[in-house]
Amino acid sequence: MNLPNQNTAGAFGERLKETMAHKGIKQVDLINQADTLGFKLGKSQVSQYVSGKTIPRKDTLSVLAQILGVDPLWLLQGENTPQKGSFDVSLSHDNGGEFREGYSSQIPVSMKGTHMREFRKSSKLDNVLYDVRGPVVDEAARMEAEGTRILKLNIGNPAPFGFSTPDEVIYDMRQQLVDCQGYSDAKGMFGARKAIMQYAQIKHIPNVTMDGIYTGNGVSELINICMSALLDNGDEILIPSPDYPLWTACATLAGGNVVHYLCDEQAEWYPDIDDIKKKITPRTKAIVIINPNNPTGALYPREVLQEIVKVAREHQLIIFSDEIYDRLVMDGEEHVSIASLAPDLFCVTFSGLSKSHMIAGFRIGWMILSGNKEIAKDYILGLNMLSNMRLCSNVPAQSIVQTALGGHQKVNEYIVPGGRIYEQREYVYNALNDIPGISVVKPKAAFYAFPKVDTKKFNITNDEQFAYDLLREKKILLIQGSGFNWKEPDHFRIVYLPRIEILQDAMGKLSDFLSYYRQR
Repeated sequence: MNLPNQNTAGAFGERLKETMAHKGIKQVDLINQADTLGFKLGKSQVSQYVSGKTIPRKDTLSVLAQILGVDPLWLLQGENTPQKGSFDVSLSHDNGGEFREGYSSQIPVSMKGTHMREFRKSSKLDNVLYDVRGPVVDEAARMEAEGTRILKLNIGNPAPFGFSTPDEVIYDMRQQLVDCQGYSDAKGMFGARKAIMQYAQIKHIPNVTMDGIYTGNGVSELINICMSALLDNGDEILIPSPDYPLWTACATLAGGNVVHYLCDEQAEWYPDIDDIKKKITPRTKAIVIINPNNPTGALYPREVLQEIVKVAREHQLIIFSDEIYDRLVMDGEEHVSIASLAPDLFCVTFSGLSKSHMIAGFRIGWMILSGNKEIAKDYILGLNMLSNMRLCSNVPAQSIVQTALGGHQKVNEYIVPGGRIYEQREYVYNALNDIPGISVVKPKAAFYAFPKVDTKKFNITNDEQFAYDLLREKKILLIQGSGFNWKEPDHFRIVYLPRIEILQDAMGKLSDFLSYYRQR
């Protein structure tokens, strides 16, 4: 999905759209028909082709042409093929069987008339999706560059909405900066890891030692390390749907086959245990849970976690538990770490300070290895190798972990009645359910809601198009459900971090938009 000459890519996109319209084929039909041919097309891929942002590889082009019943070269070049030298396409089998595009406006031509070497992104990225910062976000950035003000409800970044880091944390970092100029131990500073170990004890996580604690530049870096160290090509890993897409992206990039198990909207978005059981094969190595959940805001009760542990124990799976929102739980509910229920299994628990302490930009997270480490000795060696290769995580950010985890927790003021996050959650939940055609399960944690849209009422077949249309008409940026690996075009995620007066304006605009919107 290279971004070549915009005019060329745009012309391809127009031919593709016109042909699809003539044949009565929608984007979802392309994806489904490609699947019947044994070829995987992603929603994001198709959207980028149709929008004229990129041109497909040779194998993808051939499949598209076959489905549409047209000549691939016509689809690529059109009726008026440019003169050789301005645009040249070679369908030879070099470079792994993909075609190469040459664009005179971007690629210099030598004195002999041959094109300069073109560098394309790795094919490993073809099926990697991360729409939290994807095509719709790119369009929002373009609009902002033109002077349009956009309300960003797409990402859980507390700082732009007036959430500030506790003063004590800032003070302690300033005092320690002079001592944070060099590398730390690859796993992290002693004081930071000691505080994390004590936090793990409070969470009743068993068999935690200092050697089993790793700091990272946010949890994101550690997820990538874990997937890279574990997965061989073809290995399977269970990840929820909807998910936080970084999990699927990192597992895919590592060569693994991601198998998505369903979370059940009718059951408070809890994991569907029967679906998990059906999807386990001899190649399944691990299961991922996200609790509290992003994007749904669900909080899994002890009984559900025990069922997941039972399945993991039966099939000898590693448990990866993303618990970054474990201190953002409302309604008097308790967060239970699944590792506390699985002392006989190997578990990796992730958390950090980005959300609970409103320091997303500091990039400090951690992972905790617990339970039966004997069965994962070689895997742990792999984790150590990759951890050593990046030398260490951000040392100034590590320096405030001990301060942040100890004493008064400012976040507790936000998540009780009268607190900002609590009251904003209450408003958004009620406002969404008041919009005809929208329903939402009440989130119990984090700061996201995952509303359902009546697709028949609004004729929605492409949720990314829905997000585009809302952005262009109402200047509101949110992420469509497919960006979280949800297969149906009937959900979107909304962030309720802005103050209520801003949320009121946003909900009013969304309600007005849906009063007339019908997708074409």
